[in-house]
Amino acid sequence: MTWFESFVLGLVQGLTEFLPISSSAHLRLTAAFAGWQDPGAAFTAITQIGTEAAVIIYFRKDIGRIISTWSRSLFNRELRHHHDAQMGWLVIVGSIPIGVLGITLKDAIEGPFRDLRLIATTLIVMGVVLGIADRLAARDETGGRHRAVKQRKTLTDLSIKDGLLYGVCQAMALIPGVSRSGATISGGLLMGYTRESAARYSFLLAIPAVLASGVFELKDAGEGHVSWGPTIFATIIAFVVGYVVIAWFMKFISNKSFMPFVIYRILLGIALFALVASGTLSPDAGETAG
Repeated sequence: MTWFESFVLGLVQGLTEFLPISSSAHLRLTAAFAGWQDPGAAFTAITQIGTEAAVIIYFRKDIGRIISTWSRSLFNRELRHHHDAQMGWLVIVGSIPIGVLGITLKDAIEGPFRDLRLIATTLIVMGVVLGIADRLAARDETGGRHRAVKQRKTLTDLSIKDGLLYGVCQAMALIPGVSRSGATISGGLLMGYTRESAARYSFLLAIPAVLASGVFELKDAGEGHVSWGPTIFATIIAFVVGYVVIAWFMKFISNKSFMPFVIYRILLGIALFALVASGTLSPDAGETAG
């Protein structure tokens, strides 16, 4: 991998990690369209450490409060009913599905799941799901001629059941094209949470899973065509760009619809299917290129 490829892929990772359009799919597609070799699952997982570092800094007050209250609640019974202590447990519980499936499906994640036809399918299907979830949220928030505004749930209403369902949604993002934020935000909206609450828990829930995945893949870094230098450089780029994007996204979702992302996902999926069907791209484009 060249330094230029590293810069572009780090930029793509930072731009797409927090948007509901799938960063892993865009890293895979960028390499395929440019005629570069697929950076691979290890490169993707490690560069995501950069974007998660941006999450930690952006939500540092929330994270610090949750860790402090949760750790003290282990010895102080009175704190065990505190919202921050419960959030600590809910993040742990919600991380279980992706941890189990990530290890179980490791070979598939690094192989068949990176097929461009599967990515096109997940882009379209999850785009439709996000669109439905967005419309339901908008209907509750605005009401209508014959409907009253419906109060949606916030993180204070989060239960173990909902935390696990969030976790299952996050685990779906092991397939490129699904999108970690897209799946968890869609799940949260379908469960009746506000846009801001769904996004906030989605980002907090991703921290242990992404960091664990990145550390787990460190052993494979520097192998093949991707060396340590470009990988670290891409991770730094992803961190800087990711911080800017998450700050923008949290403001965007407060009063905007997800429909632009829905339309983008569906059009990209259709275009990808067309390119593969016409022979312009092979389903495994980039896997042997370079």
